[in-house]
Amino acid sequence: MGTMDSLRQYLAEVLHLKETAHRTALAFAIGVFIGFAPHYLFHTASVILVAWLFRLNYLAVFLGSLVNNPWTLIPILAASLYAGLILTGESPEVSIAWDGLSAGNVYEMLAPYIIPFLVGSTFLSILGSLLAYPLMRLTIIRYRHMKGPSP
Repeated sequence: MGTMDSLRQYLAEVLHLKETAHRTALAFAIGVFIGFAPHYLFHTASVILVAWLFRLNYLAVFLGSLVNNPWTLIPILAASLYAGLILTGESPEVSIAWDGLSAGNVYEMLAPYIIPFLVGSTFLSILGSLLAYPLMRLTIIRYRHMKGPSP
């Protein structure tokens, strides 16, 4: 068996291609949920814990969580706050005097936006995972159909 064959076999094991499309898509969707969730600084720990607790494909959960990355962080934060303001019936206009923000007054200035942000990020977590599941499941099924039966 050549190096490429063993590499492919190892990759198939890592990706758990023997799992059902449902289980892999579910793991990915849970990762997307974690990626949008408001508990920043704990996303990686959540991926590891959830994958371990539910015996999910770690790589699929991790890849789903990468929806939130350095390039998407600001748009996700803004979308979370905006969605939360709309869902809580608040005005979608945010008025934070950033130049007056200091360590002493950060809570006072941001406190009115905490609940809308939590509501919005939770809403986007649910929406993102509900969209990710069928898209990933369809992608996996099509890929496996194109690849054909495994030897």
